[in-house]
Amino acid sequence: MPDSVDTEKPQGTAAELIAAALRLFGQKGFAATSTREIAAAANTNVASIAYHFGGKDGLRRACGQEVIRRVGAVLGPAGAEPPPALAVAAIEGVIRAMAGFLLARREADDIVPFMLRELAENGPVLDEVYTTMFAPLHGRLCRLWSALTGAPAESERTRLLVFSLIGQLLYFRIGRPIVERRMGWKDTGAEEAGQVADILISNLHAIIERECRP
Repeated sequence: MPDSVDTEKPQGTAAELIAAALRLFGQKGFAATSTREIAAAANTNVASIAYHFGGKDGLRRACGQEVIRRVGAVLGPAGAEPPPALAVAAIEGVIRAMAGFLLARREADDIVPFMLRELAENGPVLDEVYTTMFAPLHGRLCRLWSALTGAPAESERTRLLVFSLIGQLLYFRIGRPIVERRMGWKDTGAEEAGQVADILISNLHAIIERECRP
């Protein structure tokens, strides 16, 4: 990750403010959330926002950095590209890690609504999250896909296929209440997330088989 992004876990009042802002920005949007509301939710005073972040805009950016930190902690460092024989295992690992995080861990419950708001508003945080986290992850998956299929990593088809894999996972997160109701699940825990990951990996193998046909 670039040096401009602080990947250390926030502590103390700063952490409380970020947690409150993630939740409130996700629920109400950036413009509709006041600094007074955030401070009250964090059990601190309004002045602490300026002290720690320089203001509301700085706190918004800190929320984006917290999204990057949490997802980065799940995926770990990218490291060297694996040999082609291990490429499919690397993609499976990403799917399982992200399914477990997005579907079963409460740490994702505030960052998902926050990022959906940023996407809807095309907010400034989106640029940093895209540049720092999403584009590198998507690019790595495209290179792994290329190693598996021989298709150019940056071809339109490769990029779209990788988006389709990510999109399946995101649906299960965004549509979790619908999935739980239809499946009769009281909640989505590690076991349920594992079942989803199994299905997505099965889909992955089917697409690989199709793409590798002569």
